[in-house]
Amino acid sequence: MIIFKTLRWKNFLSTGNKWSELDFQAAKTTLVVGHNGAGKSTMLDALSFALFGKAHRNISKPQLVNSINNKNAEVHIEFSVLGSEFKVIRGIKPSKFEIWRGETMINQSSHAKEYQKILEQNILKLNHKSFHQIVVLGSSSFIPFMQLSGQNRRDVIEDLLDINVFSKMNNILKEKTSLLKDQIKDATHTIEVNKTKLESQRKYIRDIKAINSTQREEKLQLISDIQDEIKTAQSKNGVLSTNVESELPSATDQSKKSTTKISELERFKAKFNADAKKIVKDVQFFESNSSCPTCTQDINEETKNEHIVEGKQKSRELQVSIDQAEEAIFSTTKKLLDATEVINTCREWQSEIHANNQSINQFQSAVNRVQSELDKLINSGDLDLAEADLDVLKLAADNTTELKLNLNEQYNYNQVMSQMLKDTGIKTKIVKQYLPVINKLSNQYLQILDFFVSFNLDEHFQETIRSRFRDSFSYDSFSEGEKQRIDLALLFTWRQIAKMKNSVATNLLILDETFDSSLDHEGVDNLMKIIYTLGEDTNVFVISHKGEILEGKFKRKIEISKEKNFSVLKNVS
Repeated sequence: MIIFKTLRWKNFLSTGNKWSELDFQAAKTTLVVGHNGAGKSTMLDALSFALFGKAHRNISKPQLVNSINNKNAEVHIEFSVLGSEFKVIRGIKPSKFEIWRGETMINQSSHAKEYQKILEQNILKLNHKSFHQIVVLGSSSFIPFMQLSGQNRRDVIEDLLDINVFSKMNNILKEKTSLLKDQIKDATHTIEVNKTKLESQRKYIRDIKAINSTQREEKLQLISDIQDEIKTAQSKNGVLSTNVESELPSATDQSKKSTTKISELERFKAKFNADAKKIVKDVQFFESNSSCPTCTQDINEETKNEHIVEGKQKSRELQVSIDQAEEAIFSTTKKLLDATEVINTCREWQSEIHANNQSINQFQSAVNRVQSELDKLINSGDLDLAEADLDVLKLAADNTTELKLNLNEQYNYNQVMSQMLKDTGIKTKIVKQYLPVINKLSNQYLQILDFFVSFNLDEHFQETIRSRFRDSFSYDSFSEGEKQRIDLALLFTWRQIAKMKNSVATNLLILDETFDSSLDHEGVDNLMKIIYTLGEDTNVFVISHKGEILEGKFKRKIEISKEKNFSVLKNVS
C-alpha cells in the first residue's frame, strides 16, 4: 500500500518562493476551500508533477513555473511503500529529478523516461491514468461514465480491468500472422522454383541421354540472338547516357538560378508593394485631413498638395517597378519550366537506362545458363552426377513442402487465437465475470446515496435502470442531482474495482469540486456517508469553492487565498 505523507512546492504555478506544505495524514477528512482562481487545484498539479512529471490539468511543463519569479520551481513528495520510505524531488529552471529511498538516492538512468519507469513500475506500481482513477477524482479529469459512447465505455472498463493487453497481444499476433503470410508466400514461391529446377534437371538428364549436334546448334544460335539483344540495349544506353550528360548539368544549373532569381524578384515585388501601400496611405491621409491628429497643427493647402503630388509620383514609379518585377518573374518562370522539362526528360532517359541495364543483366544470365547447358552437352555430361543433383533437388523440394505445411498449420492456430483475442473473445468473458461485481458495488453506493434504483450494465455496457416499482428509465430521464448520484456511485465503483484488479491501494483520495455541481444538501450528506466508510487508513481531501454547504463536516479545513499575487495555504482548523 502506498502511504502518501507530505507534499511541498514553491514557485509552482501561482505559488511564490515560499514553501507551501501539505500533510496528507493530518486528518481523516480535509476540506480545501478558496475562491475561483485562488490556486486550489495547484496542489493536484504539484502532486501529479512530483509523481509523473506532468500536471494534473492540461498544462505544459514550461507553464508550470511561476510567471512572476520564472525560476526555481520545485516540488517534493514523501511517501512509503511496504515500509520503505521514499522521496521524489522534481524541479524546473533548473531541471531536477531525484528519487530517494531513505537516505540514498536511486541511481539515475541516462534517460529521464527510464528513470520515470523505475518510479512507476518498480516503486509506485501506479501510472498517470490509474492515478486519476484511484487517487484523484473530479470534474477536471473525470468525464461521467454515463455520458460516454458505447465504445468509449468499453475502453474505460477495458483499461480499468487492464484487459487492453489482449488488444496489444492481438496486434502482436497480427504482425506475426502477417510475417507468416510472407513466409508462406516465400515457401510457395520456393516450391514453384524447385519445381522449375526439378523440371530443368530432368530435362538436362534427358539431354545428356540424347545429345546431338542439332541441340548444340540451337543453343549456339540462342546465345547469339541473346547477345545481339545485349548489344542493342548497350547501344541505346550509350546514346541515352550522352544525352543525359549533355543536357542535365546545364538544365539543373538553370533551374537553381531561376529558382533563386524568382525568390529575389518576389522579395523585391513584396517590398515595392509594401512601399506603395504606405505611400497610398500617406496620400489618403493628406487628402482627408487638414490638421495633424498628433499635434493638432493645421496643414496648409500648399503642403498638402506637395505631399499628394509627390506621393502619387512615387506610387507611379513603384508601380512601374512592380510591373517590371512581374515581367522578370514571368520570363524567369518560363526558363524554370523549360529547365524542369529538360530535367524530367533526363530522368526519363535515366529510367530507360536503368531498365535497359536490368534487361542486359537478365540477358547475360540467360547467356550464362544456356552456355552452361551447352558446355554440359559438349562434354557429354556426367549422368551419375546429374542424377545425384536431381535427388538433392527432390529433397529440398520435400523439405520446403513440409515447411509450408507447418507454416499453414501455425497460420491456422494464429487465426484461432485471433478470434479469442478479439472483443468478442477473452475480453468479453473477463468483462462478464466482473459485471456482477460492478453492478453490485454500483447499487451499494447508490443505496448509501439514498437513491433506491436497480442499476445494471450489460456486456455491451448499456445501462438498465429500474425503480422500486420496476419502471424502466434512461440515464437522461433523471434530474441533474440524480445523475450526479449515479456518476458518483460509478466513480467510487471504479476506484474499488481498480484496487481489486490492479492491487493498487493508497491512503489518499482527492475529490476535486465533486460537491460543487448538482448535489443538494441531502446528496452531500449521503456522499459523506461513503467517505466515512472508506476506513481509517484513507485520508480524504475535498476541494471546493462552496465551503458553506460543507462547513462542520470535515475534521480539518484548509483555505487557499491570494496574497500579493501569490497563492497561500493556511490551516484554518
